[in-house]
Amino acid sequence: MKQPTGFDTPEVSFENIHHTPQDWRDRAALRFVKFLRFFADRLFAGRYGHRAVVLETVAAVPGMVGGLLQHLKAIRHIRDDEGWIKELIEEADNERMHLMTFIHIAQPSRGERWMIMITQAIFYNFYFFLYLFLPRIAHRVVGYLEEEAVVSYTQYLEQIDAGTVENVPAPQIAKDYWGLSDNARLREVVIVIRADEAAHRDTNHDFANKIADGSHN
Repeated sequence: MKQPTGFDTPEVSFENIHHTPQDWRDRAALRFVKFLRFFADRLFAGRYGHRAVVLETVAAVPGMVGGLLQHLKAIRHIRDDEGWIKELIEEADNERMHLMTFIHIAQPSRGERWMIMITQAIFYNFYFFLYLFLPRIAHRVVGYLEEEAVVSYTQYLEQIDAGTVENVPAPQIAKDYWGLSDNARLREVVIVIRADEAAHRDTNHDFANKIADGSHN
């Protein structure tokens, strides 16, 4: 289980960072993510809880795929993975907990549950082959996806602060996982999840950079 981050107050330090594309690979990854963002914005508009349920289903895929392929690669080449496998699997589990949390908050409809299954099936197969043949782009895609997640959760917080979204009590699963206080509410949940997404953003951009400069093959 993830150890409590301590980010259970609105005063958590936070940076909204964007990785500037360096070449056609980075630009392709960014354009793909912006394409996905376009459809997500139109499909869910201001329904941030329901949006999180579907998008966290996608977000939980890359870490598991990357961890699996890095595991097989390390075995195949009989070399150390440099901590990548553990990092990626933990990322996947963390994103899964985001999903479990928002399931309690948003209560997705039967249609949205079908959308979750279909989206996961499509994205898993796409990402598996992307990572298999172009791991640098795969990590950059995740880095940019996490940048967009940070933006979305920041907007979510703004809606909560404005009173547009009800600041409901945090579900017990979130209190247990992040070590939040008994009286924690949705606002604190969104803050810790945004911090997680920012960490995944930085990790995946760093992994893409290491592949690019040849320090990890």
